[in-house]
Amino acid sequence: MGAYKYMEELWRHKQSDVLRFLLRVRAWEYRQRNNITRVNRPSRTEKAHRLGYKAKQGYVIVRAGVRRGGRKRQVPKGMVHGKPKHHGINKLNFERNLQSVAEEKVGRKYANLRVLNSYWVAQDASMKYYEIICVDPNHKVIRNDPRINWIVNPVHKHREMRGLTSAGRKSRGLRKKGHRANGTIGGSYRAAWIRRNTMRLKRYR
Repeated sequence: MGAYKYMEELWRHKQSDVLRFLLRVRAWEYRQRNNITRVNRPSRTEKAHRLGYKAKQGYVIVRAGVRRGGRKRQVPKGMVHGKPKHHGINKLNFERNLQSVAEEKVGRKYANLRVLNSYWVAQDASMKYYEIICVDPNHKVIRNDPRINWIVNPVHKHREMRGLTSAGRKSRGLRKKGHRANGTIGGSYRAAWIRRNTMRLKRYR
């Protein structure tokens, strides 16, 4: 087995003494630093390379922390002036996962970069930390590489905001292939909204 395979096996056993100690120390370190900070190299080398990272110019790794837990409804004094169905304030879940939220935070801060992918690195009682792989679309090394220069195309601007990364596709129910994906309709929430709100009347009725 290669070195990356051994690293992968190590990361699979997160309850082992080695990983538990390492993650506890890292979570402490991440708490002391800024919430969104650029790092020199990925903490999980084998995971980053599996998700498209290359150790060359134009690739950037950014670590982002996201507050754990559900989402509280943003209403003044917890009062909803409407039907009882909408009176819930506290036990609500956000539609997207925390990983896609971390990608969005990084995408907003590093607006000149394109978000390629991301992976989990650590968590504690209140925060989850992810490392996001970003690509500089203006760098000549990226533009000349046929494996990654698809991301230079303007259509990929802020793909993390539109649910096009792997974490974003998961919350849209699109991370399926084969026979499991047979019942999937589209995946565009705008198209779904139009479909539900458009009245269609048959010509002969």
